[in-house]
Parts: sequence; structure tokens; C-alpha cells
Amino acid sequence: MKLNIFALSLAERNKRLKFHCVHWHNGISHPNCYDQANGLTERIGYWDLETSNLNADFGIILSYCILSDDNKLYSGLIKPEDIKSGKFDKPLLKQFCKDVRNFDRLIGWYSSRFDGPFARTRCIFHKLNFPLYKEIKHTDAWKFARNNLKMHSNRLGVIAPFFGVEAKGHPLNPEIWLKCLSGNQDALNFVLTHNKEDVYSLKKVWKKFTDYQQYDKKSL
Repeated sequence: MKLNIFALSLAERNKRLKFHCVHWHNGISHPNCYDQANGLTERIGYWDLETSNLNADFGIILSYCILSDDNKLYSGLIKPEDIKSGKFDKPLLKQFCKDVRNFDRLIGWYSSRFDGPFARTRCIFHKLNFPLYKEIKHTDAWKFARNNLKMHSNRLGVIAPFFGVEAKGHPLNPEIWLKCLSGNQDALNFVLTHNKEDVYSLKKVWKKFTDYQQYDKKSL
């Protein structure tokens, strides 16, 4: 993300000008060095869920993916035996609660209205330690698209191709969805592949937006 000096306060601008990094640059010409030295660098993850239903009281989480800025992928997929035994997404979410704490900020797509509330609801139901208020920051890239672009649809599958980002190569259909609910491993694997494609597309799309805004301080 490029530094927008016009968004800096006069005090912050002066502080950056007085700073000198190991490369003998100030905090404006080398913003990354300044951010690292002042503890401002965040561990960012691009995340997405795949669920069996649009509502968390009628549905479960089938898979999750969190992609780091250095392209390390954290992912989880529900096991057929957990579906059949009635454990459902509890083991999956237990691992999610561990993986998500590798990040200071999550970036999603429509995640403030869907992924976040869905995951929180399921974790509270299972008595799992979903991140608490202000523990992890959260940015919804969908909100940027809605407020700052002019497209006929704000779906990631529409916006990504428009900006030259490869979108989903494994689109889901009702047959795959129903097979997932029966614990079919091939169908579940297909869903995870679809999930992975979403976070890689999300990251590439978000990189096209970052120079036009600053990260907010909203919590997951």
C-alpha cells in the first residue's frame, strides 16, 4: 500500500520526516521501514467461508481459507465423519479459531454481513473462542466496491474479471452442494478448491483498491 501523504496529519508528517531508517531514508520515502520500526505493520489475511446455508442456525461451515500477504494458506475442510456423527463444523471451527489468530487484520468480501456473523454464530453455539471485540481488525472489500465503484453488481465474481483478475474456475452447483451435505469427499474437495480460488482472487482485487483508501479500525 502506497503512502498517501495528504492523508497524514501535520504532526505525523513531521514525525516521518525526522525518522531515518537503515537505508538512510525518512519515513515518507520508505514508509515500510517506518511502519515496521513503529509497530504499525499488520499481519493481513484474506479470508472466505463456504457454508451449507445462508443462515447459521440452519447451516454449517463446510470450509474456510485465510491467505496471508506472503501467500501462506491456512485452510480447513469439514470431515465426512463429523457430518455423519453430528459434530458437524465444531472440529473445523476449533482449528479456525487457532489459524485466525495468526493475523492482525482480516479482509473479506461481504464478510461484515455474512462470513463474520456466520462464523461468530457457529463458534458461540459450539462454545469456541471466536476472536473477541478489538482482538482482530476487519475490512470488508465489498463495502469499498459498493461505495467507490460503479458496477452493475458488486459480487466478487463480477468485479474480479472486470479488473483482469482470474475468477472462479470451479463454480458451485446444487448437485455438488447436496453431495456435500451427505459427506461426499469429492464434493467437499471441490468446495475447498472453490474456496481457495476465492481468497486468491480477493487478494488480487484488494491490491487494486488499497491506494484509494486507508485501513479502518473496525473489529471482526
